[in-house]
Amino acid sequence: MLRSLKTTGDGSKTLYVSNLNETYHSHHGALLEAQHIFIKNGINRVKKCEINILELGFGTGLNTLVTLDRFLTSDFYQAVNYYAMEKYPLSPDEIYPLAYSDFFENKMVKDAFMQIHHIEWEKLENIQKNFQLQKIKADFFKLQSIELPPIDLVYFDCFSARVQPDLWEEPLIKMVTEKMSSGGLFTTYSCKGSLQRILKNLNLKVEKLEGPKGKREMINAWKP
Repeated sequence: MLRSLKTTGDGSKTLYVSNLNETYHSHHGALLEAQHIFIKNGINRVKKCEINILELGFGTGLNTLVTLDRFLTSDFYQAVNYYAMEKYPLSPDEIYPLAYSDFFENKMVKDAFMQIHHIEWEKLENIQKNFQLQKIKADFFKLQSIELPPIDLVYFDCFSARVQPDLWEEPLIKMVTEKMSSGGLFTTYSCKGSLQRILKNLNLKVEKLEGPKGKREMINAWKP
């Protein structure tokens, strides 16, 4: 997979996959997109002081960093266990130039930028006190066989349906929702009608919300 560095509209970096003609984040702003979808319309909406998060996929680690930043600036959250799946991890040469540490004021988040990429795969590791991360190197369709605690919040951040349509179809979505706890939240940048229908068929309550810059709408879905 050939990847090159791109600067997005808010000054933060992303990666461009030439053979897919796809970027890891919105060209309008990688950081702003992550904060809007996964913080404002993700963790901020889950009213549990201890949260289990599942991300598909880990990618550049930006979603982990914005979540850590939110955890460290809140008195509400007591513990976060973050599970992130990724089939194609980045190399060190791809990670360093992203320089995400430049976009956070908290030194603990700055230090975590490289730490989250260097920790061992398949092990639940402490990133900060009461914030643990386990990176899982696996195809998403192996999810059913992976042991996880009940998931309170899903960051569904796969490549778009244009380039990987099978990731947005019912077999994978069903596996994900089966891992979710009652009251769990599924959040994603997509607002495809087919995805909404799949989630509704799986008995989730779907909400259409204002999307991040450059995107009219996004989806939240709640498991009863």
